[in-house]
Amino acid sequence: MPLLNSIILRLNEITTNVQNKNALTEDDESLIRQIFKDISEKGEYYDVDEIESWFENEGSWNDKDVRMRVTNISHYIQTKHENANKFRLVSEDSCNCDS
Repeated sequence: MPLLNSIILRLNEITTNVQNKNALTEDDESLIRQIFKDISEKGEYYDVDEIESWFENEGSWNDKDVRMRVTNISHYIQTKHENANKFRLVSEDSCNCDS
């Protein structure tokens, strides 16, 4: 699944705000987590392999370990969001059950 334009804009935001793309600071990682959290909360889903590929092809992320760290953060945040929302209870009013 190709990345949505809105997600690409957020990835560009990460690229713009991270000054040293060879070593992430704690602030960088916090920013990255927040951006992926915002994406997930909006209900926009992405393929983690596409995230990895985007950072690899972007051009300024030369350090493979840093790219993998960003990819791992994206995967962690998406998985955490999916697991938190997996068990939402359906209210009786919205159930189309034959009772």
